[in-house]
Amino acid sequence: MAMQEPQSQAAPAGLTDSQWQAITELTCHEETRIPTDEANRPSDVYLSQARFDEEMKDIFTSLPMVATMSSYLPEPGMALAIECSGVPVLVTRDREGQARCFINACRHRGSKLVESDEPVKSARLSCPYHAWTYGMNGDLIGVPRQETFPSLKKCDLGLVALSTHESGGYIWVCLDPEKSPSMVEGSAQICADLEAFGLHKMHVYGRRRYDLKANWKLVVEPFLEPYHIQRLHANSIAKMFVDAPNVIRMLGPHQRQCSGKANFDPAILQGNIDNLHKYITHAYLVFPNTVVVTSPYYISVMVLLPTATDRTVVDYYMMVKSAPDNPKADDLYARSYQLIDEVFGGEDFRAAQLQQEGLSSGAIERVFFGGLEEMIGPFHEAVESFLTADPVPC
Repeated sequence: MAMQEPQSQAAPAGLTDSQWQAITELTCHEETRIPTDEANRPSDVYLSQARFDEEMKDIFTSLPMVATMSSYLPEPGMALAIECSGVPVLVTRDREGQARCFINACRHRGSKLVESDEPVKSARLSCPYHAWTYGMNGDLIGVPRQETFPSLKKCDLGLVALSTHESGGYIWVCLDPEKSPSMVEGSAQICADLEAFGLHKMHVYGRRRYDLKANWKLVVEPFLEPYHIQRLHANSIAKMFVDAPNVIRMLGPHQRQCSGKANFDPAILQGNIDNLHKYITHAYLVFPNTVVVTSPYYISVMVLLPTATDRTVVDYYMMVKSAPDNPKADDLYARSYQLIDEVFGGEDFRAAQLQQEGLSSGAIERVFFGGLEEMIGPFHEAVESFLTADPVPC
């Protein structure tokens, strides 16, 4: 009688089968294979205005990109104004709860309707200049002294709509009002992973904005590799991690990494795990502009909004299961929020700006990536795959 193959353990609650498969590939740290694949790129991919213009045209205004967290607009009748790579975007949730995105400009004279970058709650939005008023679904519903516009038809002058999609805990937008692109390859798996974490139901504990003097790719790169952790973070979080590669997957142009922390032992996967995030860190690049990093009690989300070749705005969101309802939880989240500012803001983002300053000298012709940085090469390849022209030879 033939022996049956042993069946793999089913994924625990809070994980997709794909996530669990990657986790089961983690080995003891001393048994982990050290990768030796190398790559390099010309420094001009970070400096060239022509390259930046191509990225804006072919990626950031042509593909769906994350605008904000679903949880940042938790109720119908809410709106948020954000600048997405130079485009003024108004994100709303209409009375039925549907997320919508529009150009944040009144159809009368072009004034922004909403100025604050914090969520507002209202049944309607009124232009501060002449009080033309719109519903949360974008319809023009009120024009003062409409008799002075005898040819005006309100049904023709709703807000300029942008293609909008909500999944994975995010509100996605395409910044070109003439385009309605499909989600890129791998997005369904990415969204399934993040919804398995419960990201779409989490609470925004805090949001912080960073205005960085660095190319957007330099801001992404630290979150694609473990090589820097024992060096850049030597005095902060290095002791929590080991100098070892991650288990990595390309999901279309998206990336998923999982790594065992310093206290990880494969034996823990055989028992009942109360909080897997104590032992394993997941890091995602949600292409093109969003980074997700898991922690035991919260999830960090960074939405990158390139505004110039050497400038990137980052919206950081700290996501928790629910709003703190006791002093212990409040203290834990407050300390975590401060630590993130010190580590991401004071170390990772600082490193990106230091790179930009050094590369801008023009003396460094190429940058190099070693085995522990093996996912940076595929990231650049993914970027380049969407460009219709390649002004910077690689």
